[in-house]
Amino acid sequence: CIFSTCEMRQAQALMKSEKRYLSTPLISSLISLSINGAILENYVINEIIKTYRNECDEPLIYYYRDTNGNEIDLCIIYDNQIHPIEIKKTSNPDKKMIKSFHLLDNLNIKRGAGALICFTDKLSAFDENNFIIPVYLI
Repeated sequence: CIFSTCEMRQAQALMKSEKRYLSTPLISSLISLSINGAILENYVINEIIKTYRNECDEPLIYYYRDTNGNEIDLCIIYDNQIHPIEIKKTSNPDKKMIKSFHLLDNLNIKRGAGALICFTDKLSAFDENNFIIPVYLI
């Protein structure tokens, strides 16, 4: 049996998985219920990974935490830039929720656009580099 390059990359990605996420159908059914932030984070990251893999690409994703306990839920490296993402269970986004993005400014890689993914009802932005993305668009 001959596999395409895309199929081989997908198979290799599955075999190298180190972190496990819950299945999307299960999470999707819980979205309308009162869920905690960890489940929401799991759902969003799983959807982002699936989007990359559907394009036969392997996402370069990381979790950031410094020695002071400051953290960023998700950092995606794309186009030689690091893009910070916070995932929050709120419908009222506040710029304070992305205050940790500045921690990436001292790295040897340029910081690109960032985002707060939450239960807001419309796509918007805090400023030209930091977007507010509704969960339903993921």
